[in-house]
Amino acid sequence: MSSAPEVLFVCVHNAGRSQMAAALLHHHAAGAVTVRSAGSAPAAEINPAVIEAMAEIGLDLSYEFPKPLTTEGVQSADVVITMGCGDACPVFPGKRYLDWELEDPAGKTLGQIRPIRDDINTRVKALLTELVPPSM
Repeated sequence: MSSAPEVLFVCVHNAGRSQMAAALLHHHAAGAVTVRSAGSAPAAEINPAVIEAMAEIGLDLSYEFPKPLTTEGVQSADVVITMGCGDACPVFPGKRYLDWELEDPAGKTLGQIRPIRDDINTRVKALLTELVPPSM
């Protein structure tokens, strides 16, 4: 029995970029990928403007919360995608690491967050086709 690939999205506060990426991949993968997110220095709550930006496209982040990055979380992931957490993410041999340079939505307006969300969505869709190629 093969298991679903596991992806971990990491940013500093786990309150914006990584939460959007996790929600988008979870949505598009429809169970074909295990998705988690974490932060190297988690915030107290998810950015309200990020919650609003995701609600615009039908994804509810109101129940989510920032989670701390753990060594175990990185070890269990097949792909670790960092988004501006620098050297805070532990590195283990055999893992695939990607660094997505994305603007931090902290302090941004809804209008400024939409392009970040859309960029993440494009990247997530491309990643998904690599992890789970479309069936013929």
